[in-house]
This record gives sequence, C-alpha cells and structure tokens, in this order.
Amino acid sequence: MTRVAIVETGAPPPALAERHGDYPAMFRALLGDGYEIETFNARAGEWPDAAAFDAAIITGSAAGVYETDSWIGDLLDWIRGARGRTRLIGICFGHQAMAQALGGRVEKSDKGWGVGLHRYDVVSNEPWMAPPAATVAIPVSHQDQVVEKPADARVILSSAFTPFAGLAWDEDAITLQGHPEFTPAYAADLTAGRRERIGAAIVDPALESLTRPNDRAVVGEWLKRFIGTRADR
Repeated sequence: MTRVAIVETGAPPPALAERHGDYPAMFRALLGDGYEIETFNARAGEWPDAAAFDAAIITGSAAGVYETDSWIGDLLDWIRGARGRTRLIGICFGHQAMAQALGGRVEKSDKGWGVGLHRYDVVSNEPWMAPPAATVAIPVSHQDQVVEKPADARVILSSAFTPFAGLAWDEDAITLQGHPEFTPAYAADLTAGRRERIGAAIVDPALESLTRPNDRAVVGEWLKRFIGTRADR
C-alpha cells in the first residue's frame, strides 16, 4: 500500500473542525482508498522519516513562513533534508514553505486576501496532469504569496492574482497555492467566519464563486498520479 505522510502545520477553527474534520481528514477524503496515511504534528516537533514514505503532504496553516516560531525554521530544514528522499507536495502554507526553503521568497501580499474559488491557467503540462486541463478552479484562502520563485522551480499554475500559484521541481516536488482538499462548504464557512476581518466587499463575491463548478476532482486525480509514480517504480 502507498504510504503518505501528512505534515500537519495548522488546523481549522475548532467549530469548523467539528463540522468538516481536520486537514488530514480532508486529504484522506480527497485521496480516497489505497493509501496508508500517517500524520505528524509539525507544531509539536513531529517529523516523518521522508525515505519511509512514498510521499509527504505539507498542509495549510494560519502561520506565515517568515515568522520566527522555532517549528517553522525546523520545517524549512526538514523540507531541505527531505527533498529527493520522497515525493513532496505543498499546499497553501506548504506551497509557501517549500518555496521559501528551496530559495524563493514569500511575503504578505499587497493584493490582499485571496478567498473563494480561483481559476488558474495550466502553464506547464506535467506527466501526472491527467485528465488534462487548460485551467483549473479550486478553493483558496490566503494573504501570503510566493513573490520570488526558487531558481530551479518551474511555474505550473498561474493567474493574474497569483502568478506563482503552482510550482514544480524536477519530477519529485510540487506545490499548489490553492486548496483542492477544501470542500466548497468548508471554504464557504471559513470565509464567512472572516467577514468582519476581510470585509463584505471581498467575502460576498467569494461566497458566490464557491457555488460554481470546481475542479477539485481533477486536481485530486493529479495528486494521486503524482504520488503513485514513485510507488510504482
């Protein structure tokens, strides 16, 4: 069975976790059967032995990768050590952490909040991107963005709002700014709960966007193919 480590770097608000599950549960639902999944709490200093897993997924977090909490520095070190020893997948904060660890730069964007359903252009057609798509729309929730990509990373997804929305390194590391693991219902509850913080002018269109068709299933298939390519060797 394919072994996947989930490096848990954050958690949903408690009330939403009761209703929708935590981030590892969301990834289990996205990936489906056929995976032996083990969770490691990065904030508690738990780190997987990368070589013992077919892939590792780094989750989203409310933290910023430029913050000084010791676990964030440890995470960046772990990413550098894990690179080449397993397939790495970074999602949202994980996307930013991998970019920061591998030579890029992340900042709180002056574009403000990205919430709702965002559509990205596929700018590099990777072997694991099946079924193929010219664009994909998935839920997002972020303020920070990768503003300078690592020199050896290639851009795989992009939009006007998020130019570096997806990155890839060689054939064994990929990252996505968006959240394919978020259901529209969870993304809507999360966004609505931040109405006072973000403002109705941003929240209301975001909530409407989440009622439209999305490509979570497509991106989920991509991730499964990416993970499986190592396990099948």
